[in-house]
Formats: sequence, C-alpha cells, structure tokens
Amino acid sequence: MTRYIIRRILFFIPVLFIITLITFITMRTIPGGPFDFVGDKSLPPSVVANLEAKYHLDDPLWKQFVDYLWGVVRLDFGPSYRQRGRSVNDIISGTLVTSAQLGAVSLFLSILIGLPTGILAALKQNSIVDYLSTFIAVVGRSVPSIVMGPLLMWIFALQLGLFPTSGWGRPIQVVLPAVTLGAYFSAYIARLTRASLLQVVREDYIRTARAKGLTERAVIVGHALKNSLIPVVTIMGPIFAGVLTGTFVVEQIFAIPGMGKHFVQSVNNRDYPVVMATTLIFALAIAMANLLVDITYAFLDPRIRYE
Repeated sequence: MTRYIIRRILFFIPVLFIITLITFITMRTIPGGPFDFVGDKSLPPSVVANLEAKYHLDDPLWKQFVDYLWGVVRLDFGPSYRQRGRSVNDIISGTLVTSAQLGAVSLFLSILIGLPTGILAALKQNSIVDYLSTFIAVVGRSVPSIVMGPLLMWIFALQLGLFPTSGWGRPIQVVLPAVTLGAYFSAYIARLTRASLLQVVREDYIRTARAKGLTERAVIVGHALKNSLIPVVTIMGPIFAGVLTGTFVVEQIFAIPGMGKHFVQSVNNRDYPVVMATTLIFALAIAMANLLVDITYAFLDPRIRYE
C-alpha cells in the first residue's frame, strides 16, 4: 500500500505539469491581455509596453513558462497583474480556507443526507418512503445551484428571515450556501446508494447469510451495506471535483470571500498568475481526492490489493 501511494503521488508531477502547460497556453491564446483595459479605459501602448516589461511578459513564451515553473517549485506564484501590491500567495492564503470550509461542509452534508436516504429507500422499496425519496432526489438533481441558491435565499432569508443573505464567518452563514451546493450531490448519492444496495441484497451470499439465521440488521450492516458502498465511493472523486468547482457559483451568489470570486475576476481581467494558481490548487485537490478514493477501496473490499 505504501509503495502504491508513493507511486501515485509521484504520478501527480506529470499530471500537474500537463495541466500547467495547457492552462498557460490557453491563457496566452485568448484574445486580449491583462493590461489592455483598466476599468473602461484603454491604456496607451507605451504604458502597456512598460507594464509588460515589468512583469516579463515581453519575454519569449518558453522563458515565461520556465520561470513560472521555477516559481511553482518554490511555492511562489508571483504577483497579481491587476491587484497591485498583492501577490498571488497573499490572495490564496486569504481565500483558500474559506473555499475549503464551504466545500468540506457541503460534501459532508451531501453524504449525511444522501447515504441514509438511499439506504432507507432501498430497504423500503416500492413504499411511500421509496417514492418520496426518489422524487426528492430527482428534484435535487434537476435544479442547478444557480437556481437553488436564489430560491433558498428568497424563502429562508428574505421571506422567513431565518438566515442571512450573504457573508461568511458565523455558523449560520454557512447553512444556505452549503445546502445549495450539497443538495445536488446528495440527490446523486441517494439514487446511486439505492440502486447499488438493491443489487447487492439480491446476491447469493446475502441469501446465504439470511439462511444462516442472521438478523436482518446484521445482514444489511455486516454484509450488504459495505459492498454496496463501493460504487458510491467511486463517484466521490468526481463529486469532490464538482463541489470544488461549484463553489465558484455559490460564492458569487452569497457574496462569500472565497477563491471563486478571484478566479472569476482573474479570468475576466486576464490576470494570468491568479488563474494559473487557482487551477493548479484545484487540480491538486482533485488528484488527492481520487487517491483517497482508491485507498478506501482496499478497506471496503478485502479482495483489492495495491502491490
């Protein structure tokens, strides 16, 4: 297992390199530059040339890329082109924790709601509980965050006054953004858990366990549930990626001072260092999540060995 983890971590290096290269090329091929406009006004060509020389944007592209890689190795993402006097490291350090908190709470909420709902629907198949759970899951999967967020804000913040409409820092301010982001994925987990558990309970070893006289609770918890979680764990990597990227939209809706705000603004402003840094951080987080998913397989299924 240790050797497998080390190999996977080393494999992150070429993956992150390719992502960095693709992002670097994409940002340079998009029309426009970081100094073409300041607000609604265009800068004189001489000023643009001086700014490009200051930030070494007049160097050959290969040299810019090599210099950037050397900075990444030293964990120095360089200065922001549009937020004068601030480095990318300062921007990330001030917003990464907020985005991570929102993503973690949303992921925990989606698992907390999705797993029990799916298990209950499978155990009560073709009952009112099953139909109601399935209906809620379909609704949750059908409504995107960009619609769910304003809807929850209008009902629970503006009409009922139970939660604030924006901000971050107090526990009550986490509820609406976390529900907005977690509702979609909780519905996905619920549907997959239900389908997986229904398939597992029809296997021969489940019938054998019941024939041995085990209680229904022992059969479900000790035999069926563990194996039925393997497909659910499989999608945790993509769900984690969806939660991370989904914070961009939710942070904009609820005015949360996270990385999403800076990422969106940096794309519009062609602030290359901020775009590159946020892309790298999210790519690394997704790679780590997929590694944790693979490690979890070995604990759920003893037949899986990483040698």
